[in-house]
Amino acid sequence: MTSATSPTTSAIVLVVSVLAGAGGAAAQSMPDNENRRYAMSPIPDGVIRLDTRTGAVSTCSNTGTGWACYVVPDERAAYDTEIGRLQAENEKTKVELEKLKAELAARAPTVEGKTDEALPKSDSLKKAEPKAAEGERKIEIPLPSDRDMDRVMTFLEQAWRRLVEMANRMQKDISGKI
Repeated sequence: MTSATSPTTSAIVLVVSVLAGAGGAAAQSMPDNENRRYAMSPIPDGVIRLDTRTGAVSTCSNTGTGWACYVVPDERAAYDTEIGRLQAENEKTKVELEKLKAELAARAPTVEGKTDEALPKSDSLKKAEPKAAEGERKIEIPLPSDRDMDRVMTFLEQAWRRLVEMANRMQKDISGKI
């Protein structure tokens, strides 16, 4: 054989190398699903990838230099964390409640001579009849003297005169401006 290659062989090598390059490019166009571990769903910017083993969801997109996947924040994890915190708080509260119940049970009863007999019924709206000593007491209010009444009348007369004088001045001021 000669060391020179035929044009047919060169064409075949060229086609194979182009196809191999295209295959490599095709491999870069979508992320690999690693033996059915991932379930892919297309979205406008790339794909959503579900890890069927862990349940983690990621968004994958072609950045130009290759595919990059970023984990989507999982609200369920935050809910699970909060549920766990609340359950621990409830357990702590239960322990404290049991401790308080035990302390209360250990205390001596504070009410002595308690009976289960019913109290006598009475009408709470009915006034109690006054006792004999209370019935005899009378409240006296002293009336104002004539002198006190004269002082009040003088004060009212002066206040009335001042009010009338003020009204007259206001009337003169208004009629002078018109």
